Amino acid sequence: MLPFIAGWIVLIVKMGIILGCVLFLAAYLVWVERKLLARFQIRYGPNRAGKFGLLQPIADTIKMITKEDIVPEAADRIIFLLAPAVVALTALLMFAVVPFGPDLKILGQEIPLVISDLNVGLLYVFALSSLGVYGVALGGWASNSKFALLGGIRGAAQMISYELALGLSLVPIVMLARSFSLVDIIQAQAGYPFILVQPVSFVIFFISAMAESKRIPFDLPEAENELGAGFHTEYSGMRFGLFFIGEYVHIQVLGALVAVFFLGGWRGPFLPAPVWLFLKIILVALAMIWIRGTLPRLRYDQLMALGWKVLVPAALINIVVTGAFLLI
Repeated sequence: MLPFIAGWIVLIVKMGIILGCVLFLAAYLVWVERKLLARFQIRYGPNRAGKFGLLQPIADTIKMITKEDIVPEAADRIIFLLAPAVVALTALLMFAVVPFGPDLKILGQEIPLVISDLNVGLLYVFALSSLGVYGVALGGWASNSKFALLGGIRGAAQMISYELALGLSLVPIVMLARSFSLVDIIQAQAGYPFILVQPVSFVIFFISAMAESKRIPFDLPEAENELGAGFHTEYSGMRFGLFFIGEYVHIQVLGALVAVFFLGGWRGPFLPAPVWLFLKIILVALAMIWIRGTLPRLRYDQLMALGWKVLVPAALINIVVTGAFLLI
């Protein structure tokens, strides 16, 4: 009975630490992005709330919490209220299978630095990624607004299209690691990170994941110059904030998955394993911010052509070539 209770306590502590760190980092990724984009555009960015604007995320949180939560009269109330939670929750749940380091020994007991080492961890990530589509589509549909509906439809079409390329890009990684477990995939990179032998998979995965997370140049579901604010036009207060929490948690998930599949996960010299994973997540996030500040938004036909005519065929060819090399 005691080991069972101790196991539950350890699990709850791990979940609490990861949840706290992810939400804290999501808040300050907003600050980092606003500061970097300001520097790219030769302006200051947030600089009023605290020194260097460091209290800006706290000010934004207070503003979101205290703003009135408005529900349009003709909206489908229940779905309208639940849609933002779907986006944020699915992004948070993906961290359940991300390993943060090797097993930690405490008082003779080995504690895995992962909430759950599923032998189908990769399929679990894809399942949650697919569920995230519902939050965007239902949020736009339930608002009973033409602009929000257009954004929701765009988001669903875009995320479904790029999910195919995303999944195909990871087939060679599974072939090399011979496992769907994220822990096993990191163990398979003990000699070298997979980005050295699968650069094509990395490029396809990174582009597809950016499209899945609706970041510029793939932010067609929002496209403020066309749709006002897209699928979340009618949202206000903390429910509006939940959509953005989901977006910035998704950036962290993307960074963690890039690290796990292509950069050796938590592996690295001198520093503790969780620090290496954190640095790789930050590196990917900074790359996404840089891309946002550099590239213009694609047209919708260009978005779909890139996914179906370039990324999917390239991923299929890469699978065939990888299989041939493994057989040889």
